[in-house]
Amino acid sequence: MAEKILIIDDDVDTLRLVGLMLQRQGYLISAATNGEQGLAKAFEEKPDIILLDVMMPDMDGYEVTRRLRKNPTTQSTPILMFTAKTQLDDKVAGFEVGADDYLTKPTHPTELQAHVKALLGRAGTKRGEEVATALHEQNGRVVGILSARGGLGVSSVATNVAAALFNRIQSDVILAELIPGQGTIGMELGVPSQKELNDILSGSVVEITKEKVQSALVLHASGLKLLLASENPRDVYLTGQINNYEVLVSRLSNLARFIILDLGTGLPPFVQKILPLCHDRIVVIEGAPHTISQSKIMIDEIANLGIDRLSILVVLNNRVRSEAQMAWTEVQQQLGHSIATTITPAPEMFINAARVHTPAVTSQPTNVSSQQFLKIADLLIEHEKAK
Repeated sequence: MAEKILIIDDDVDTLRLVGLMLQRQGYLISAATNGEQGLAKAFEEKPDIILLDVMMPDMDGYEVTRRLRKNPTTQSTPILMFTAKTQLDDKVAGFEVGADDYLTKPTHPTELQAHVKALLGRAGTKRGEEVATALHEQNGRVVGILSARGGLGVSSVATNVAAALFNRIQSDVILAELIPGQGTIGMELGVPSQKELNDILSGSVVEITKEKVQSALVLHASGLKLLLASENPRDVYLTGQINNYEVLVSRLSNLARFIILDLGTGLPPFVQKILPLCHDRIVVIEGAPHTISQSKIMIDEIANLGIDRLSILVVLNNRVRSEAQMAWTEVQQQLGHSIATTITPAPEMFINAARVHTPAVTSQPTNVSSQQFLKIADLLIEHEKAK
């Protein structure tokens, strides 16, 4: 994706010339003709770099820079001061308020392009360092739950595995729903639509601090800490923010003993990036031939990511009573992978749990299906102890 450059300058001719020149180099250009407009665009659009004129009416470039550096959204955005001033003291003043580089007007196009490219390169290196730092902070055990296709109950399994773990360990468990635009857990648990995941994914990597992620969590009456996806289908585009996902999962792993991730269906790029960060992976299937074939392919593809097949747990989720359901032994034989447990159909239990906005395991812990979720929790705890 092309980098976005915001140019803030009250000189319309400069905006036009510089913007056209950089646009020809493949950059996306946004422009503002005064400081207030520039600040608004910077906070909303989150550009990769800002070219900023110093001498502007109402608010000069120094004050704009001060405000940019005070806002978490733009505190690390590269700023290139672009001005007619040539005095050394003016340049020093620019660096003191937070500018990263300084050019005087007029400047040769090649020189401007070189400075822009260098600043973007340094910013990319810094983002990489932030990712590496976050990845070294893992403490909790991360469990990713997914399926080969939709409609197999991934969110329900994720919710009840998380509740079963909390039942067993009575310490922090995070349930994170990671598909923007496809949020359902909040509705099931009676939590209003949340925007925090959108904010985390739409910002820059350096903004994803431990404190920000912690503040995005919602404490539910069941004891679970929730990070919920929005319900607006348009938000699904945020799944393209792969680096943000990587840092987010690493931050989450530093905030609880177990972190359960609802990864939805299939293996989009962000899921392929997250799965190696998980300690366990749960693939949800049903006893139908087509689903078994698709799930077999998915397990092979997960293994192709360099992931040990032994860390892939298969849960046979029989959601409805049907004579057409295959026996777990036959499913296991066709799948070519062992089945960790089978969830017995209990539609009434899940309906009643949804009515009172709580996980089924929490509302009816002695039910046979709840005991099967508790069995999964016990297996995950065993894996944790083995590590």
